[in-house]
Amino acid sequence: MTNSYQAKDIQVLKGLEAVRMRPGMYIGSTETRGLHHMLWEIVDNAIDEAANGYADTVSITLHADGSATVDDNGRGIPVDVHPEMGITGVEVVFTQLHAGGKFSSKQYQYSGGLHGVGASVVNALSKRLVVEVGTNGILYRQEYASVRDEATGKIVPGKAMGPLENLGRTRRRGTRVTFWPDADVFETTDFHFEPIARRLRELSFLNRNVTLQLTDERVKEDGKYKSVSYHSEGGIVDFVRFLNTGRDTLFQMPILMEGRVGDTQVSVAVQYNDGYSEAIYSFVNNIPTTDGGMHETGFKAAFTKCMNDTIKKTGVFKDNKVPALSGDDYREGMTAVVSLKLANPQFEGQTKTRLGNAEARTAVEAVVTETLTAYVEDLRNQKVVTAICEKAAQAARAREAARKAKTLSREKSKLDSAPLVGKLAACTGRKPELNELFIVEGDSAGGSAKQGRDRSFQAILPLRGKPLNSEKKRLEQVLANEEFRTIITALGTGIDSDFNIKNLKYNRIIIMADADQDGAHIRAILLTFFYRYMRQLIQQGHVYIAMSPLYQVKKGNKGEYVYDDAALPKVVAKFGKGYTIQRYKGLGEMNPEQLWTTTMDPATRTLIRVTVEDAAEAEHLVTLLMGDKPEPRKEYIFEHSNFNRVDTFAQWGAHVDGE
Repeated sequence: MTNSYQAKDIQVLKGLEAVRMRPGMYIGSTETRGLHHMLWEIVDNAIDEAANGYADTVSITLHADGSATVDDNGRGIPVDVHPEMGITGVEVVFTQLHAGGKFSSKQYQYSGGLHGVGASVVNALSKRLVVEVGTNGILYRQEYASVRDEATGKIVPGKAMGPLENLGRTRRRGTRVTFWPDADVFETTDFHFEPIARRLRELSFLNRNVTLQLTDERVKEDGKYKSVSYHSEGGIVDFVRFLNTGRDTLFQMPILMEGRVGDTQVSVAVQYNDGYSEAIYSFVNNIPTTDGGMHETGFKAAFTKCMNDTIKKTGVFKDNKVPALSGDDYREGMTAVVSLKLANPQFEGQTKTRLGNAEARTAVEAVVTETLTAYVEDLRNQKVVTAICEKAAQAARAREAARKAKTLSREKSKLDSAPLVGKLAACTGRKPELNELFIVEGDSAGGSAKQGRDRSFQAILPLRGKPLNSEKKRLEQVLANEEFRTIITALGTGIDSDFNIKNLKYNRIIIMADADQDGAHIRAILLTFFYRYMRQLIQQGHVYIAMSPLYQVKKGNKGEYVYDDAALPKVVAKFGKGYTIQRYKGLGEMNPEQLWTTTMDPATRTLIRVTVEDAAEAEHLVTLLMGDKPEPRKEYIFEHSNFNRVDTFAQWGAHVDGE
């Protein structure tokens, strides 16, 4: 039997109904990420006012009732009546999709919000929204709500509860938006302080001399609401120095390259550290372009050409014993921020992660070539220029050594395949998309895991020693480490420039280590290795952390596993008197059945999927935790690193997968 398909079957969604029915199309998801995307839509509108010179302060307040307020001191949304719509500008912005002042450069020369859907989407997915506008000495207010239509029983999203009210005279200036995310839409309506604070800090670097404030009325510290404030006078220069926190740098003051080509404003800051990784972070109108694009291409080409020209002109290496230097050589140890203000950016894909404007490359090349040439020709900068050239020469020599090491590693992997079989307990499944590899700390836990696993899809790789810290080592040193070489061979993807994710033998790579300081260190070492040399594994969601229990509470024949110190009192209270508590000091204390039930069984386990939602913050954290300077690392670990707290990972942008 087939159903007839006629014109009457085509559903036409009016107004904001489409947003309500398919929220993921507009904010990505209805999980924590989508919730925070709502906040960024309103924040971006406020930042656009600042980026165009109309505001210098943006404040966010997280309220105890679950709402959030974004306040700026810009011009305020227009309150006059729209000539075509017949309603005020405020109501147009909050009730009409694809409506706004950013489709031309008349009001906003630069804008991160290009589609005109932000404010209206937030309204559609909120149970209530209040907007206040201070303009021309008058304060206006309008309230919206998602209400149920009595006739149809359907929710009417973002309906104006009345006309725009004139509340009288005010000294306030700008727009204040307070919204209550709808619990019927979102899996959680709990905003996380830390990722919001991180993004505001980043925005303060990208928008020099703009003050960004965050207050959390849900938490009091020393009798005051928890709050942070960010203000950067140095802009992206401060940003680069922040990213290099915890590292030893070749020179103190970053090189700043700024200029304008037509309507395009280019800002680039560069500083070198004594490490071996390249870290370039690019932004267009404050939007992170994590996949790069034309602006990054222009920067790399201009920088390499300028430095090679400098070597030829100045004869930095008079002995002529230096190999030809490539762009990769010049970018070893480089930390750079590339920020563009562009009138009509063209992003590839809805995620806005890669810039496609050809003119952006031309603009960046022109600005970098002009300003960097002037910098390297200034005699006051000769020590810096020489340091950069010498580091690039070292990188070239190391590149050749790494090439030989890779060749040796490929040959050794063939020779080591037999010993690897002894370490790796392979699974019988032949479909990589179904298979899992557990990287397990220690032979004892590895033995339990091998006995407790489902061998049809779960492979076990015990680590017999602690891998080295790849943050402080060159590639050839990483390849010489037996534990890393074993992991590389087991995964089958190759490493660094030879990495090919199509050859990945396991869909999930699960790090299973003890819930103690040593276990945390091993996790950090492995994540640093994956981030530096196999980043696509993390970017595409293949890397997980297993959550193992801290306790088992038992009374008679009943027992319950506890994964978090905070949850222990609640579990104990359920059992009443006569209970016993077993504290697991390590995975090796659990027998195979316990390890399967608590940590490996897809039906009962909890996995933390490791993600990189903020590349610049990830770079900062990797450098902080695994870099040269111990004091910043100790402070951060003391405050944050409890690997058995699910909320800790949520704040870092990780995803908790209950399976």
